[in-house]
Amino acid sequence: MTNSKNHSSRSDIRRRTFLAGTLGTGICSASLGILPNVYAVKANGGTFSVGEGVVDTTPPLGIEMGGFHRVPGNERRVEGIRQPTAARALVLQLGDAQVALISLDLAGASDEVARRIQQQVAVATQIPAANVRVCSTHTHSMPAFLYLRQWGAIPEDYMSTVENKAVEAVKLAQADLAPAKLLVGKSRAVGGNFNRTTKDFKSDDLFGANSTDSERWLDTMVRVLYFERSGDKPNLLWYHFSAHPVCYADEQAGPDWPGLVRQRVIESLHVAPSFLQGHAGDVNPGAGDPWRGDAEQTAQAVHAAIEEAMHNLKEVPVTTLRMQTTSHGVALNLDMFNAWLQRYRDNPELCASHDWVDAGFAQAWYESNFNRPSDRKELPVMISAMQIGEVGFIFHPSELYSYYGLAIQRSSPLSETFVVGYTDGLIGYLTDAAAYRNGEYEALTVPKILDIPPFTSTAAAELTAAVVQLLERTVA
Repeated sequence: MTNSKNHSSRSDIRRRTFLAGTLGTGICSASLGILPNVYAVKANGGTFSVGEGVVDTTPPLGIEMGGFHRVPGNERRVEGIRQPTAARALVLQLGDAQVALISLDLAGASDEVARRIQQQVAVATQIPAANVRVCSTHTHSMPAFLYLRQWGAIPEDYMSTVENKAVEAVKLAQADLAPAKLLVGKSRAVGGNFNRTTKDFKSDDLFGANSTDSERWLDTMVRVLYFERSGDKPNLLWYHFSAHPVCYADEQAGPDWPGLVRQRVIESLHVAPSFLQGHAGDVNPGAGDPWRGDAEQTAQAVHAAIEEAMHNLKEVPVTTLRMQTTSHGVALNLDMFNAWLQRYRDNPELCASHDWVDAGFAQAWYESNFNRPSDRKELPVMISAMQIGEVGFIFHPSELYSYYGLAIQRSSPLSETFVVGYTDGLIGYLTDAAAYRNGEYEALTVPKILDIPPFTSTAAAELTAAVVQLLERTVA
């Protein structure tokens, strides 16, 4: 990738060092900062307390934004602010055990960024780094804090600022702790999202024990966590929904449709909601027209679902708080990767469109990859499972196709499960096998953008099985 002139070569060196370790033979997952063993927090009994911290992260003008491909010399930069952005933190405590969830208005962040935040939180708050989850909302109207070929340079000064503000948000949340009751509700957002890969998808109301990934699916459910707190502490609302925040393609920064949802919920419910992104790999916002999604239409649907969910809240007794984190090897398709290299060597002029984007993109990819060690068969990533009473959470770093998120929920041992993507890193899409057969962008182009080999067609199913097993071990 040829980034803008202000993109430091230091960042590129770090990227190449990381990838050499990931794909080469000499560096194990532990030296990459990936946890080689399961770490656990396990609390039973005690007072359940919750606190929230919010710190403004609105970016400066002039830095590059992620979200869309732009050729060198035509970079997409922040020219204005549509809505402010923030780092939002939720600290949960049961007895002496604490965990922290951080939601960042970003296109994405690398596992390296997540590790730095986790380590800084541990120093500042004494919450163990393994108990801290760093989630991105995946807004396409903000920068990305990871290497993305021709999708915006990493704004290193701003990245450092956001990392510090994420830590500050956790400190504020910890200081804000107060005894709380947990209530959970859900409702479908009619017209809030659609499966962008096909018109012949099925929605979650039809998903059952015999449903498979031979069809494409959509999770329309909005899930709400509502914390009623004692004393004069305001109540807190966090919600989960699966849809790309990709409505705007201009140069105005902001959280996209979640920003509009936030405004509407504040006006109607007098509480400021925080958003956790779901399994949005094949999902755009809105009802399908326009394809990229209409932000107002999406916000209206999601807001209505949140209001409905608030009418059917059920209290969940919290006598258990558990979290486990471990590494998982996402299988790489090295045969396909080597075939890409050979194809470019043989006919570079034919590598100028479709999954190669354009000739300049293809050349940059080849020059970055032609002599890379390529015998590591897996990409190690961090996955986590959490239990709060009878509510489960799965955290992973991929853009998971809808079927697999629904399958995780179906197989969960808990009554309600939130599947949160874009967490503790970002590795791109985990698709079904059809995406490889059909030559879809998510399967073939995005690995080139991220500068990693493609995944195998079974990688999504394998990650699904791994996170369900992790949740089962957490609950046991």
